[in-house]
Amino acid sequence: MSKMRIEHDSMGKIEVPNDVYYQAQTQRALNNFQFSDRRFPTPALLALLDIKSAAAQANSQLDLLDNAMATAIQQAIVASKKLDFSKHFPLDLFQTGSGTSSNMNINEVIASLASVILQVKVHPNDHVNMGQSSNDVVPACIHISTVRHLKAQLYPAITDLSDRLADLAIQHSNLVKTGRTHLMDAMPITLGQELLCWQQQLNAAQAKIQQAELSLHNLPLGGTAVGTGVNCDPRFAKLACDDLQQQDQIPWQAAVMPALYMSSQDHTLAMASALKGVAVTLLKIANDLRWMNSGPVAGLQEISLTALQPGSSIMPGKVNPVIPEAVAMIAAEVIGNEATITIAAQSGNFQLNVMLPLIADKLLSSIDLLTHACQAMTDKVFAEFTLNAEHLTQALEKNPILATALNSVVGYDMAAKIAKRADKEHKSVLAIALEETKLGEDELKAILDPLHLAKPHK
Repeated sequence: MSKMRIEHDSMGKIEVPNDVYYQAQTQRALNNFQFSDRRFPTPALLALLDIKSAAAQANSQLDLLDNAMATAIQQAIVASKKLDFSKHFPLDLFQTGSGTSSNMNINEVIASLASVILQVKVHPNDHVNMGQSSNDVVPACIHISTVRHLKAQLYPAITDLSDRLADLAIQHSNLVKTGRTHLMDAMPITLGQELLCWQQQLNAAQAKIQQAELSLHNLPLGGTAVGTGVNCDPRFAKLACDDLQQQDQIPWQAAVMPALYMSSQDHTLAMASALKGVAVTLLKIANDLRWMNSGPVAGLQEISLTALQPGSSIMPGKVNPVIPEAVAMIAAEVIGNEATITIAAQSGNFQLNVMLPLIADKLLSSIDLLTHACQAMTDKVFAEFTLNAEHLTQALEKNPILATALNSVVGYDMAAKIAKRADKEHKSVLAIALEETKLGEDELKAILDPLHLAKPHK
């Protein structure tokens, strides 16, 4: 058992383990919130630490905080980032809805470390939290951690996958295959067109995330309790945002109306919806791949994905499309996260949303999952997969829908007759058309050329 010390707060005395840097309020929260093994997200805690550093810098510039104390606070923040977070920042995700407990946890750890550095008592509220409230810094840390996560992880992962799809589309620009609508044979397309469609869908989904990101550049710092800026110098927000901008090279700016980003979370919901768009795109690609890979005998057999592991505990030799299946589950999770944030975003009662920790968790989790999904698709699916070109060609030759190309020459009814006979007799459209029409073989071959049908305007 750890030795205990006595700490004090506005509610009185409480025992705290001797070997931790947090103080009374963190201990009370730790006693009260034991709902899960999930913690306030580390990226959000790191953003909160950086906000505290920017706040100390701003308050020093405003001559509200002694320079030596501001320096000690900033040094304590650097030291805090090297701590065991599970030990010193141990609070459950499911806590007070404003994230006040985690804000005070941060304040207390910084204050304890700064007191050692300065050899003078540094107060978690009066000094570390100067000019701030949980109600403005926690929403701000959600903005910062989300944008950082996007730029460091998800955007590069999407770009890598998009680039790989574009390369493959060029490689297979003339490989013709059967198109499908309603899961039924349709007119020919090239594999390159299919890949390019996936790539463009992915790019469009990323563009929506980038659009949603813009509103997160506005930070509600300086809003304090209810957005009015009580107990905060009016110059504080800009100075703090300028300091954060220097850290990240991201155009953080003080929100014109901080209350907007404290009382509502429409902007984080928009981000969640944009992330869901990527999930939907990946789900579409994953399911297409599963169909294309189906077989090896009774399926479509268009491609063979790289064999990564045995697929069955009872059927020897079976290999399954494990990465697309995992990506499909990730997509389901991210779609569910957006539903959670929808509920959380409407929980802005009057001047404060009270589900902020949950919003932070779901946004950052979605970004992590989508990043890993894109990386797996790039590295384990599209790095190399085998095209069953011969099977693609054979299936295409037997496709009765090719008769569509004859519509403008022999009319819809005759083309339909040819298609039905080709299907029924298991013959090619070319063979039946030679019997049913007066067109010559060379003319029919030109009309029914699959590559011409896939690219009719080229």
